[in-house]
Amino acid sequence: MGSVRWAFPCAAWRPCREEWLLAARLVQPEEKDRIGQFVFARDAKAALAGRLLIRKLIAEKLCIPWNEIHLQRTSKGKPFLANNVFSIYSNYNFNVSHQGDYAVLAAEPELQVGIDIMKTNLPGSSSIPNFFRIMKRQFTETEWGVIKSMSNEWMQLDMFHRHWALKESFLKAVGVGIGFNLQRIEFNVSPLQLEIGKVYKETKMLLDGDKEEEWMFEETRLDDHHHVAVALGKQERFGQKHSDVCSMEPNQPQFTLLTFEDLVASGIPVAPEDSAYWDNFCCKQESPVKQNSHSR
Repeated sequence: MGSVRWAFPCAAWRPCREEWLLAARLVQPEEKDRIGQFVFARDAKAALAGRLLIRKLIAEKLCIPWNEIHLQRTSKGKPFLANNVFSIYSNYNFNVSHQGDYAVLAAEPELQVGIDIMKTNLPGSSSIPNFFRIMKRQFTETEWGVIKSMSNEWMQLDMFHRHWALKESFLKAVGVGIGFNLQRIEFNVSPLQLEIGKVYKETKMLLDGDKEEEWMFEETRLDDHHHVAVALGKQERFGQKHSDVCSMEPNQPQFTLLTFEDLVASGIPVAPEDSAYWDNFCCKQESPVKQNSHSR
């Protein structure tokens, strides 16, 4: 089966009526209803794309017919496959993230996996220094030292979002919630500059001050504004000690950019067409009105 890294440019997707109604038929009714409740079209598109990525993965990699896939959520909201699967697939792990202009998915046959994507954006109506003051407790002094060592405010903000994606990828992989103290984990990022499209694995994590050899982190820049971090660890309970994860290191898979046609290629509808769902989508504003007029 191997490693999977997929990205779908959901912000640039401008679905026609046929596409939106087809996509809605390809997800479970409760997920369709949840997505329909989003206020902004941007968020509805991202959430729907995330579900389609998961179902495409399971249909194509685990060979479960699309209309027989049953997804549920953990108490923390993480999607998982509720179907009984063959033992050879029992450790198959996947995770999705959507933020900014993309929905992304990472999957591994044997490793725990968490993924997070962050788009570098100016922080609402706040200045960057004030934003950093508000977020001070989310990073260690060492991490703030690296963030603030960047040569200008935009690069500092970019490094902030890179660190944030790394932390979120780890939390999503181990399945811990909002109450986790982010200062317990510290990242030593390397290299400082990432080329677009290249996969890097040099960044290391400290957990409670000790270097954590059991986790590996892939970093990719999809473009000038988007950082993706993928956390990879052995399939054991968080906090247990085990052998070096690098012994099970996957190849360095680059992200494959998917089209809408790719997303639905294996699709078998699970529900009848609901024409009112298109009317609901057309009533949504694309995204919130920007609170500031700053430019880069």
